[in-house]
Amino acid sequence: MPNPFVIGSGPPGTNYTVMKRAFDEGWGAVIAKTVSLDAAKVINVTPRYARLRAGANGSAKGQIIGWENIELISDRPLETMLKEFKQLKEEYPDRILIASIMEEYDKAAWEELIDRVEQTGIDAIEINFSCPHGMPERKMGAAVGQDCVLLEEVCGWINAKATVPVWAKMTPNITDITQPARVALTSGCEGISAINTIMSVMGINLDTLRPEPCVEGYSTPGGYSSKAVHPIALAKVMNIAKMIKSEFGDKDFSLSAIGGVEEGGDAAEFILLGADTVQVCTGVMMHGYGLVKKLCADLKDFMKAHNFSSIEDFRGTSLQYFTTHTELVQRQQEAIQQRKATRKGLKSDKDWTGDGFVKESESMVSN
Repeated sequence: MPNPFVIGSGPPGTNYTVMKRAFDEGWGAVIAKTVSLDAAKVINVTPRYARLRAGANGSAKGQIIGWENIELISDRPLETMLKEFKQLKEEYPDRILIASIMEEYDKAAWEELIDRVEQTGIDAIEINFSCPHGMPERKMGAAVGQDCVLLEEVCGWINAKATVPVWAKMTPNITDITQPARVALTSGCEGISAINTIMSVMGINLDTLRPEPCVEGYSTPGGYSSKAVHPIALAKVMNIAKMIKSEFGDKDFSLSAIGGVEEGGDAAEFILLGADTVQVCTGVMMHGYGLVKKLCADLKDFMKAHNFSSIEDFRGTSLQYFTTHTELVQRQQEAIQQRKATRKGLKSDKDWTGDGFVKESESMVSN
């Protein structure tokens, strides 16, 4: 990859035209919108997005900080998507194209889907274990990612069949995200992607009393993304990175971070917490494919300011500064004691100096 920025699975990777645009603009990799064997079962509605703006009562002039979607996976025929994957790899053989896939709880279906996407020449597969809405009754998306027993079984099917690297995409709609991440890695996955969107209700229109996004007067909970989820994503990625480091330290697993990236500094934070790559989806929907140029420039400026010559120079650097609240209390008490000891002043008359005489006197005053 020419840079660590990846188009996250969703509308920005929904067809050949937009994925080509992403490569032309300079994105490091593209993850296509999630596909399954039978697109006929996928029926989207419009409108399917709702935005949250900063400012009083979500003023239309306020900055967009949150984005909800009730969009399903790709509604295009699998054969069409496969032809476009193949065409992209033929035209961009040196660029990274990743297929996102999701299926029902059916071993044969998973095996068929993996076989068919691999035949197009894609470089890796991201498994959608994390879509928070849509068809949980068919044991798809987050319904698998929230059930570690089910996840282990399905990961076993997938990794027995796949011949390219596999990333498992994690849902944040779970108490401890390290549990499914651990299961995915021990079951053969080469990497983890986190986070997918957060289950949400964007709001209620106080004039109509109807929820947003409103479809024929009704709505359904959807996935929350954009800037407002960034702090939550940072915490989830940090937890996964610490788990990988402590439990799989000698293995070369990949961590791809997702959540509210609109500036290079957002990406730098994820990398400082241990991410190898950073995915952007909603940011592209809001700012366009040219956003990658700003992301790269911002990240280079950050690296220059700290004299970092490569991503690896600072990847995971900030993980060491996270600890427990109990240790925070202990560290603060020790620091206070140290400051008190320093305030006691000079130990001997020989330590007095002319230049620092006033400060040295002050250091020994008790009130």
